[in-house]
Amino acid sequence: MDARRPSARSLLLVPVGLAVALLALPLVGLLARAPWSRLADRLASGAVLDALRLSILSSTGAALASLVLGLPLALWLSQGRSPWRTTVRLLVVLPMVLPPVVGGVALLLAFGRAGVIGAPLERVFGLSLPFSGAGVVLAATWVSLPFFVLSAEAGLRAFDPRFAAAAASLGAGPWRTFRTVTLPMIAPSLRAGLLLAWARALGEFGATITFAGNLEGTTRTLPLAVYTALETAPEAAIALSLLLVAISALVLFLLRDRWFPVG
Repeated sequence: MDARRPSARSLLLVPVGLAVALLALPLVGLLARAPWSRLADRLASGAVLDALRLSILSSTGAALASLVLGLPLALWLSQGRSPWRTTVRLLVVLPMVLPPVVGGVALLLAFGRAGVIGAPLERVFGLSLPFSGAGVVLAATWVSLPFFVLSAEAGLRAFDPRFAAAAASLGAGPWRTFRTVTLPMIAPSLRAGLLLAWARALGEFGATITFAGNLEGTTRTLPLAVYTALETAPEAAIALSLLLVAISALVLFLLRDRWFPVG
């Protein structure tokens, strides 16, 4: 064999390097153009703090809604295979692949003032969801719920049913078994799902701006603030982008044991 012939491993380094460059260079550009000397002032402005507050509140609300609605759904999906479960799983996955702006249009048609559900809500209860803080949470929940459901379902499917059977043999009822045996054992999957749902809700843009609008102090979250600032104050847009990168990096750090095992 010719010693000068490149090995398969060395040939693999070319596409690997290109892929790493594609992922890293935008971040390098962001860091290189960041207004470091004025970063604190940019981030301390009232508009930024309002957007940060709204983002944290709406993403936390979406994560909690994903937990309340998603855990029973994940439990049902994990209990077998059937055409009904396949159809519901399709609905769960759909927001992950659908363009978010299309989701915003769909939310308007369902929960808007003239929507299928929105019109009766406003007529009977005087409740209008579009262009409101509740609308931000609803849009964020729609896009983040699948991340929690799929993570929780994966944990439930990996759960060994013999542990539940052992608890039942000792006299524990179904609810006590689920609360004291199943939940603690799938807790890592639930935590990961909550973090993913929270991060996805924090970064939501398309569905939010379409369904809830871009009203400062009311519906303008951090991603919308970046979009708005990019047209008038690029340095502010860069500062906000760095803030979102830092939050995303923190989420990855918290998920390090799940996604980045050592050894």
